[in-house]
Amino acid sequence: MGKSDSTLISIGGGEISEAPEIMEEIQRIHRTISNPRMVVMTIATNKPEEAKSKYSSLFKGAGFRHVDFVDVSLREDAFNEKSIDKVRQSDILFFTGGDQLNITSLMGGTPLHDLLHARHAEGVVIAGSSAGAAMMSSSMITSGESNNAPMVSGVEIAPGMDLIDGTIIDTHFSQRGRYGRLLTAVAHYPQAIGIGLDENTAIVVKAGQMKVVGNGVVSIIDGSRMKHSDLAYKKDHQPIGLFGVNIHILPSGYKFNLKSREPESHTLKKMAGVDGDL
Repeated sequence: MGKSDSTLISIGGGEISEAPEIMEEIQRIHRTISNPRMVVMTIATNKPEEAKSKYSSLFKGAGFRHVDFVDVSLREDAFNEKSIDKVRQSDILFFTGGDQLNITSLMGGTPLHDLLHARHAEGVVIAGSSAGAAMMSSSMITSGESNNAPMVSGVEIAPGMDLIDGTIIDTHFSQRGRYGRLLTAVAHYPQAIGIGLDENTAIVVKAGQMKVVGNGVVSIIDGSRMKHSDLAYKKDHQPIGLFGVNIHILPSGYKFNLKSREPESHTLKKMAGVDGDL
């Protein structure tokens, strides 16, 4: 398989066990691979042992017989040959939540980082929740103010792991009121597609096409056609003026083409009995 055949599952946080569609997607992938090896990457969390217990129970309960773990608490751990070999032999990699900056700062430029991209190019399935989802974008939100209007200094951005090219991914999106900070991020990088993932909601990305699964919605913020931005002329903590930003709200089953930047809905049919006057 080539990179265009690889599958990425980016989950907006919450409890995967409470989102049957997401678990069904993971199990569907499980069924397409003979005796798959799942490797859980606990790099983002500061409580790796708790994460091991949680995800061992979750994935073994979902039918995975081989569930292994790789932790990177120190940067030197990303050079560990045993960890590298586990990733090399994996069929599915899953990144837990925590702090996405742990992933990029501890892994970036190491043999484990290089191997992650090599395995992605080979078609390995890569999934992640919360921090494990945010790190997949090319430009990564590391912190920012929730429940605020778009404003200068409302968000901090760093390079991500660049698994989903040309994107900025934010998580816990509706639950934590993060529209303002993702709009601010897109104002800084209008060429990137802003993707806001609700909890217990995921995008499944393959060959430049993403589909939504889960209980909530995915919010797309596209600044490529934006006609006005005064970001460059404002000072810290001042609100930003933006014209012509495209926003799409995608529930489960909807799709979005990351290349053409076009959303796609279900085939919608009028329900019987609702054709009359309101």
